[in-house]
Amino acid sequence: MKAFVLATGNAGKLAEMKALLDDLSIDIVPQSDFNVPDAEETGLCFVENALIKARNASRITGLPALADDSGLEVDALDGAPGIYSARYAGADASDDDNNRALLKALEDCAAEERTARFHCVLVMLRHWKDPVPRIFSAAWEGHILDAPRGDNGFGYDPLFRPLGLEITSAELPPAEKNRISHRGRALASLRASLTAQES
Repeated sequence: MKAFVLATGNAGKLAEMKALLDDLSIDIVPQSDFNVPDAEETGLCFVENALIKARNASRITGLPALADDSGLEVDALDGAPGIYSARYAGADASDDDNNRALLKALEDCAAEERTARFHCVLVMLRHWKDPVPRIFSAAWEGHILDAPRGDNGFGYDPLFRPLGLEITSAELPPAEKNRISHRGRALASLRASLTAQES
């Protein structure tokens, strides 16, 4: 079984990725198992940050790497929090801190103006100097509510109501979220690529 190092310390991302790739003949190992320090995310977009994280993990472990960079883009906030989604309320902010900061920023914004989307970019590297990284991406459209709902998921899931649904991402069963979310659909593309390589 081929091992890939997953360049994240986010337990929620690890669980979602393992669930969607579990039946493939690859072993997803978190970078924490190798004591890989988090890379400094100095990129200006999701693709750049995903590449930075993947190269860091691959260089230190010597393994092929998978990295995810994702975030929430709110139209009324000119795309914020964007690449700063995980640290919107500060460097060591919790999910609750970030959600409170987002609600504060949107407190004068009407419900119909709270359009938003999650973005996910996945990068797969064969080795840390890989000149042709495989890149997979997807977006998930929705609206930001004025109060959190639901206990599933992580991050901004309790505030995000996907387009066409009456419940938040955090109220979706995990399997359904994995099927329709930004990360789920980006992972489906990655999965298809890995399956094609095996056949």
